[in-house]
Amino acid sequence: MSRDYKAEEINKKHWDEVAPIHGKSYDTSKLLTGGHDLDTTQVKELGDLNNKKILHLQCHIGTDTLALVRMGGCVTGIDISGESLKVANELCKKTGLKARFIQTPLFDLPHKLNETFDVVYTSIGVLCWVSDLEEWAKIISRYLKPGGTFYLMESHPFMHVFDDETTGLTIRYPYFSAGKPIDWPGNWPDYSDENYTVKHPTREFSWTISEIHNCLTEAGLFIEFIHEFDFLHWKGLESMQKCEDGFWRLPAPFNKIPVLFSLKASKKRHS
Repeated sequence: MSRDYKAEEINKKHWDEVAPIHGKSYDTSKLLTGGHDLDTTQVKELGDLNNKKILHLQCHIGTDTLALVRMGGCVTGIDISGESLKVANELCKKTGLKARFIQTPLFDLPHKLNETFDVVYTSIGVLCWVSDLEEWAKIISRYLKPGGTFYLMESHPFMHVFDDETTGLTIRYPYFSAGKPIDWPGNWPDYSDENYTVKHPTREFSWTISEIHNCLTEAGLFIEFIHEFDFLHWKGLESMQKCEDGFWRLPAPFNKIPVLFSLKASKKRHS
């Protein structure tokens, strides 16, 4: 594995472009009225965050960052996109919540921040932007205190083998991608605002469950659990239907595969 600087350059332009769009299209009503939008599964699996020092990697416009603040954490969010963090800081002002935001490519964070944290958090739609999974895991371990925990919720990599432009389940992409990226063109509807056409292309990566697991354990983390789910927070595949609870699921007979997973790991204490 090796860091892909070109991917960072391409993807930063993309996120700078869509950040103002997401600032308008993301539903922030609960944040603005004293609540938050973190789903009940994450809230339960994260546990008590009161007075915990938390590092949120790839935080985008900070909605989940501020949810963690609302849950009692002292949170630092980092992101590659300056435009995203402008929106995040505006949300801080609107909500009255306090969070610290640092603009930096993920892999440059050790040059910008010299602290450790009780919790490192990442969630949903982050791993596809990571070009070097081994370095990603080392950074997580670097920022965790001994005994600290890492939490991830993410779309299931098995879901990404299927064509997302046709109904049913047609295999289109490899599960074992060997770290090779896929370059996606621009000029497609934004996932949050279908009326906005994204101009900039993206370069994305896919990692298997075993690669994720093994990179974290090799970086000195102990895997506490991996859970798999049949729901998503957005319409990830064309056949998905929105359910009464607000989540998207595949209808029968396609509803026999995982589309989301969560992982919790802890940093080993010094012996």
